[in-house]
Amino acid sequence: MDLGIAGRKAIVCASSKGLGRACAEALAAAGCHVVINGRDTATLTATAEAIRAAGGAATAVAADVSTPEGQQRLVAACPDADILVNNNAGPPPASYTTLDREKILRGVTQNMVTPIELVQALAPGMAERGFGRIVNITSASVLTPLEGLDLSSGARAGLTAFLAGVARQLAPRGVTVNHILPGAFATDRLTGIMRGAAEAAGRDAAAVARERAAAIPVGRFGEPDEFGKLCAFLCSAHAGYITGQNFLIDGGAFRAAF
Repeated sequence: MDLGIAGRKAIVCASSKGLGRACAEALAAAGCHVVINGRDTATLTATAEAIRAAGGAATAVAADVSTPEGQQRLVAACPDADILVNNNAGPPPASYTTLDREKILRGVTQNMVTPIELVQALAPGMAERGFGRIVNITSASVLTPLEGLDLSSGARAGLTAFLAGVARQLAPRGVTVNHILPGAFATDRLTGIMRGAAEAAGRDAAAVARERAAAIPVGRFGEPDEFGKLCAFLCSAHAGYITGQNFLIDGGAFRAAF
């Protein structure tokens, strides 16, 4: 399917690896010029080179998107972005009893304040030009609590609620705002979480991974490429009638009829 976005410009935050990279690759394959971002220069450069080798166009911006300086560098690299994919690392798993004010504020800044600030910076220009696609990568934990991810869940749920009204304000101007809620995907973050859980329980990490995959109805972890293609569709010319929605992609792990 031709997504109708060839020649569009996209900023994809935290996209040197994992789900962010998958989104950048899918958008580049659809003909977008992607501005990718990460803190590790070597990893970021390798990702940009891989996108170019596959025939895509990519600009790499090494920066921490959580900081005002990092956001300024991203926006300066593409001030007239047509597409914004908000993504950022979540706080590490931790009991709510161990979270102090500084940790809570850092988590909320990463997963709520930062994407809001980027929407503020880029959505007005999208509205002026009459086209825009904003996709926020949140988490399945917005819908169902996951022990130890309380801070991440709370910050991402706050972002979802904040942008619910904003999505309706932007809709008449051709700008859509949607959220993708990933479940368990085969990424470095998931591997790290499972390794930590295995160590804490004195168990083999591979066994823990097999058990967790078996608990998902489709019997496996998601592949980042699957996630990226969903993101690209929501950014496409065909998704203009979809806004203010949450798309759960978790292999059926969240058990609900609605």
